Amino acid sequence: MAATTFIPRTQFPTLTSLPRSYYLGHHAAGLSKMRGMLGQIDLVLECRDYRIPLTSRNPLFEEALRGKERMMVYTKRDLGGQGGDNEIYSLLRSFHAPTPVLFSDHKSAPSTRQVLQQIKTAAAKRNSLTGSHLMVVGMPNVGKSSLLNALRATSLHKGKVAHTGAQPGVTRKIGTGVKIIDPEASGDNSGATPVYLLDTPGVFIPYVPDAEAMLKMALCGSVKDNVIAPFTIADYLLYHINLQSSDTYKAYHEPTNDVTSLLTAMAAKTGRLGKGGEPDLDGTAMWFIQRWRNGHLGRFMLDEVNKETIAEATQIGLGEDQMSMSQMRKAGKEALRQRTRSKRSAQAAGG
Repeated sequence: MAATTFIPRTQFPTLTSLPRSYYLGHHAAGLSKMRGMLGQIDLVLECRDYRIPLTSRNPLFEEALRGKERMMVYTKRDLGGQGGDNEIYSLLRSFHAPTPVLFSDHKSAPSTRQVLQQIKTAAAKRNSLTGSHLMVVGMPNVGKSSLLNALRATSLHKGKVAHTGAQPGVTRKIGTGVKIIDPEASGDNSGATPVYLLDTPGVFIPYVPDAEAMLKMALCGSVKDNVIAPFTIADYLLYHINLQSSDTYKAYHEPTNDVTSLLTAMAAKTGRLGKGGEPDLDGTAMWFIQRWRNGHLGRFMLDEVNKETIAEATQIGLGEDQMSMSQMRKAGKEALRQRTRSKRSAQAAGG
């Protein structure tokens, strides 16, 4: 009997009940403080996740930081694919022109040096006697603190100064500027001035109209893992992996669109079992997700980047249901109220 040809899903079902907000108190407070400090800042480094270059755009920054000189840094470049991205680079550079655009893997010294050189070039144009002051901004967990640490380590050969973690929310307050370029320490006698970089909390948007955009950000770690069920995120990951290559998980299971079957096989293979030998599906789902986030189950982008999708991304909202910023804020507040009511109802039912 001939083997059945595997056909991956061509679209993921819309989940209308999916949470659409992760806009927390420290996000709003951080954004307000950033806006108040702009007068002291010469240049803003905006970080976006290369795996979701369009989805990780935060329109709040367009509103709050308008008019300030900016540099765009796409982080986690190594996790978004292996080479052959010249066309995507060109599209994204055209999208942001004339703003400089760089692509960074904070573990790669050459890419970090490119960011440093661009910062030095911008600082030299200002030629300030008191040094150049920069601010790094971006969605939660896009790699802002990792970039700061990498710039400091490459430039000054010093250890980590900003805390990092696998979950969003590690940086909750704006601290003091950290020196990342010191001409005296490097023996630079050209008259260059020091450069200081200010780390900031990640800021989410008040409301995400497009459910799939929320799934993409959850899969990439911009949303805490308890906001959306790991099982749902794992199913969305399986959908994307199958579009790339179902061979990615062949050590655990034959090609499948059934995430329960895959997680059950993975649990058995890796020993993730509960009482009575039952597979721990939620625990295995998180393991599956983390393996992909770390680059061990395929490296690819979740966003499709072309002229059409870039044109759509210039709109205020995320996804196909465009909303004004005031509508986003109103919808976000209502989503948070509903979430709070649901938690209280569940607590009351439990005892």
